[in-house]
Amino acid sequence: MRSVTYSMNVSLDGYIVGPDGGIDWGAPDEDVFRFWIEDIRGVDVHLLGRRLYETMLYWETADQDPSLDEAQLEWTALWKPLPKVVFSTTLSTVQGAARLASGGVAEEIERLRAEPGEGEIAIGGATLAAEAAASGLIDEYRAMVYPVLVGGGIPFFPQHERRVDLELVETRTYNSKVVYLRYRVVR
Repeated sequence: MRSVTYSMNVSLDGYIVGPDGGIDWGAPDEDVFRFWIEDIRGVDVHLLGRRLYETMLYWETADQDPSLDEAQLEWTALWKPLPKVVFSTTLSTVQGAARLASGGVAEEIERLRAEPGEGEIAIGGATLAAEAAASGLIDEYRAMVYPVLVGGGIPFFPQHERRVDLELVETRTYNSKVVYLRYRVVR
């Protein structure tokens, strides 16, 4: 069965977005960006909420930007054709290889798991992750932890009253002092 992963940049105090809506503290250096390029190669479909979808829209036309470096062009070439499912109650259309979700998060994940494929079902965004986690559908949590305290905002971990035991699978520390943590849900 295809695994469901939840990956985001996160501040040391546990937020993916600061209280002012800012994410500039999570700009990846070259090594971290290279990690995300390699990571996306293992993804068959990416689930996004409206806010993350709108943030990532830049990459749908980024290949037309002459100032992009080789790594950014490589990311664009991988991201653009990647199938995406967008969860939104306010959008009526989406662009590129994206489609609007026809059901809830749990329903979409179960449908995607039933389809043939070996790559991951990736979730981006705390709201979607919280919904998937509440249904016990997340198999791995992957956090790229930045050495910054933002003091509030949108938390990385879903806020629900349920214990989830995790097994540490991998760690990496980058020259920028960013630490990657990969945990598998113990079932």
